[in-house]
Amino acid sequence: MLIVIQCIDKVGLVAAISGLMEKEKINIISMREHVDTTENLFFARLELLPAPKTDPQMLYLALQQILPVDALIKINPNPQKKIVVLVTKEYHCLGDILLRHQFKTLGATVQAVVGNHLVLHDICSKFNVPFHYVSHENKTKEDFEAELLQTIHQYPLDYLVLAKFMRILSPSFVAQFTHNIINIHHSFLPAFIGANPYKQAYERGVKIIGATAHFVTNALDEGPIIVQQVAPINHSYSVTDMVRTGKEIEKNTLAKALQMVLEDRVFVYNNKTVVFE
Repeated sequence: MLIVIQCIDKVGLVAAISGLMEKEKINIISMREHVDTTENLFFARLELLPAPKTDPQMLYLALQQILPVDALIKINPNPQKKIVVLVTKEYHCLGDILLRHQFKTLGATVQAVVGNHLVLHDICSKFNVPFHYVSHENKTKEDFEAELLQTIHQYPLDYLVLAKFMRILSPSFVAQFTHNIINIHHSFLPAFIGANPYKQAYERGVKIIGATAHFVTNALDEGPIIVQQVAPINHSYSVTDMVRTGKEIEKNTLAKALQMVLEDRVFVYNNKTVVFE
């Protein structure tokens, strides 16, 4: 059993939660908690071994009685999430997702891949994952996104994953998936936002490059950060070398972010995250 909690902080919450579990004869396997003292917010993730007759609904009501009003409580979130992946032409992040999906280590089912180019159709066919081609050419942004949404909504999904989807989504599109769109950005944000970050980094003469996985909001590349990773470089690296190294970081960063999100280890608040690794 898994429980995640987010609420206003007050003295005694950990003791109250632990006491309730003892009363219900539920063994706590793992409990992670964090308090943001500035915002006075409490976050907790519990892995539990329930008693044979544990009723999740009754446990939810009991938690409501001991937690502050308006506490966000989830008991047993769907353990097998469903995702739809949006792509353009680059294969490295999608390939990693499809491999993990094939060998059941992703923690989610890839419902479909949607691309605005046909380049990645064949790799999806090899993994027996549906691929939908939705071109953006000769269309208004509104018409393109309407067609995207029509395609996406054919499938039940928990998260939309932008695996190098090189299009900026409109606020109206993003609003339909609040904190449910995960993007991999080829830069260590907030540095070098937008296009051509490796060229920007090369011209700046940086000594590290990185990648950032974050939730998408209406502010370009400024959504809540989930995972960031970096790699050292030096003066001998060309832009091509940086891109090659960067692709490995991007793939690994997105994989780590998906693991954290799909295992319900990420809490979002005030454009920030708490991540229980």
